[in-house]
Amino acid sequence: MCSARQLAVADDSQPTLSILMPVFNEEERIERAMDELLGTDLPFEFELVVVDDGSSDGTPALLDNHQWPRNVTLHRHPANLGKGAAVRTALSHATGRFAAVFDADLEYSPADLVPLVQPLRDGHTGAVFGVRAFNGHTSHSFLYVLGNRGVTLAANLLFNVYIGDLMTCHKAMPTDLFRSLDLRERGFTIEPEIAARVLQAGERIYEIPVSYTARSTDEGKKLDSRDGFRVLRTLLRCRLRPRARTAA
Repeated sequence: MCSARQLAVADDSQPTLSILMPVFNEEERIERAMDELLGTDLPFEFELVVVDDGSSDGTPALLDNHQWPRNVTLHRHPANLGKGAAVRTALSHATGRFAAVFDADLEYSPADLVPLVQPLRDGHTGAVFGVRAFNGHTSHSFLYVLGNRGVTLAANLLFNVYIGDLMTCHKAMPTDLFRSLDLRERGFTIEPEIAARVLQAGERIYEIPVSYTARSTDEGKKLDSRDGFRVLRTLLRCRLRPRARTAA
């Protein structure tokens, strides 16, 4: 069950983009992450839907005590339920035409939301993923990059596609499509589940390059080697239990 606090009255007009931000124990980064995002010159109306996923550090106080602008809404899980649960909660409150996930860990650039959304606005595709380069930053570990490429290869084989970055946070699509995916995963495995269900919905994923500055485990990176097996399990579940397509 999620409690919610509306920080501002939304505009009568529908925003172009709902930015879904799951947050868990990001006391050192959350204010900067939100300020950078809100300070980015995005050429369309947007809302920022933040879900504090049961943080146990100073994150809730920072969120509550900051004077956020009127296009920000804050929601909270009383306990930590996982990134996937937080994304679903944010999605349930989204009012924009399109929706995109944006993590609060400062690994991604908010400026990349512009090219991410443009193919959707132009009607060229129904889903856009941002592909990370994995170069030039010392906090990348060999095993982390190898693991990402391994699960991406598995997805390509299982679903007969060719995508470059399965686990990217940068995933954008029409909000109605996002909601129709009927997502179930509670943790980081929401990422492969989104990709699998988008493909099974008949969408061709449009990819664009995005910048990426990885952080290390010491800096708060929450993934470990076990997550690779969880990703494979999720991909297999989705492949073996495809969702029936609904009529348009």
